[in-house]
Amino acid sequence: MPTFDIVSEVDMQEVRNAVDQANREAATRFDFKNTDSAIELGENELVLRSSTEDRLRALHTVLDEKLVKRQVSLKAFEDNKIEEAQKGTARQKIAIRAGISSDHAKRLNKFIKDLGLKGVSSQTQGDQLRVTGKKRDDLQEVIAACKGEDFGIPLQFNNFRD
Repeated sequence: MPTFDIVSEVDMQEVRNAVDQANREAATRFDFKNTDSAIELGENELVLRSSTEDRLRALHTVLDEKLVKRQVSLKAFEDNKIEEAQKGTARQKIAIRAGISSDHAKRLNKFIKDLGLKGVSSQTQGDQLRVTGKKRDDLQEVIAACKGEDFGIPLQFNNFRD
């Protein structure tokens, strides 16, 4: 029986490269001069720091541009609110979401079931979804339908087997 997996992954190497490029641009741009603007990459989060909220938003825009250029989906990032840091500076934490949460898995399962394709079923396996079907064409139809729907997380389809 043909199967495939639906996963939500973030290429951390591409994120690291985008952060390095954004930091380099912030260091050389005139409007970031003397603002101590920087982006730090943690285990599962990014921390943006700058002297004012306006500069922080501009830094966020630069980071978004670099991520999009490197084909990293912005849906994988969850912005927290901008908070005051020491000496009147601004700081913002951005969480990196990888994997399919149980809520998203339930929505995906319901969506696949509502397609009404005969012989197609899906089940949650940890932080991914396994979809099985009798026909390869039905599974390709599921992939096309999932790509057309917005679930709020980036989806990748891999491990397609006949």
